[in-house]
Amino acid sequence: MERLQKVIAASGVTSRRKAESLILEGRVRVNGEIVTELGTKVKKGDQIEVDNVHIQRENKVYYVMNKPKRSICTLTDEFDRKTVVSLIPCVERIFPVGRLDYDTSGVLILTNDGEFANTIIHPRYHLPKTYDVLIDGILKPEQIKEMEKGILLEDGMTLPAKVRIRKKDFEHKKTKFDLTIMEGRNHQVKRMVEHFGYQVTSLHRKSIGFLKVEDLSQGDYRLLKPQEVKDLKKLAMEGK
Repeated sequence: MERLQKVIAASGVTSRRKAESLILEGRVRVNGEIVTELGTKVKKGDQIEVDNVHIQRENKVYYVMNKPKRSICTLTDEFDRKTVVSLIPCVERIFPVGRLDYDTSGVLILTNDGEFANTIIHPRYHLPKTYDVLIDGILKPEQIKEMEKGILLEDGMTLPAKVRIRKKDFEHKKTKFDLTIMEGRNHQVKRMVEHFGYQVTSLHRKSIGFLKVEDLSQGDYRLLKPQEVKDLKKLAMEGK
């Protein structure tokens, strides 16, 4: 017997957190009956429907991509923009783990394993993410210290970060630096920079934990090795 939300997540339909929302919204049926109680357990052979569509267990797949700029991290787009999912031809119903903005490139994980995805992106798992940042201003020493200590944004104080200055271009008033954060808030890097009155002009995620895409061109991808999947889970749990 397994919890219903876990089975839904395991099918690749969505993450476990989203599955819980679907259950509470009355959009899930088990053997023809609507189920709205979290924690409901199902057994092998039970017929499960989400929005009137039967779910089936899929083989778990894990990809890492160097997300190209001018692509979005959704399954579909009403403006017919390129989606990251469309770049990987596979039979499994994969989805991006977290999001990178339309104009941001870099490390992106895609999978059909909702439980794994939740481990990687949940706020309580402090998995380090490093970004290559270019801004339209000269970052001052006191601003660097504030960024490393934590910045008060509209949704709360950020966790301590690490800043490594790579270049200060005083002639063109630009700063290039690496920023390592332990969270994944919406537009977090851009908002941290905007806190000081600057704008991000280029943003590339260099790594998630140990995972990098230096050997991949933008838009290229590869399957994660089983050991990499295990190590990512372990690293996330260590940061809990």
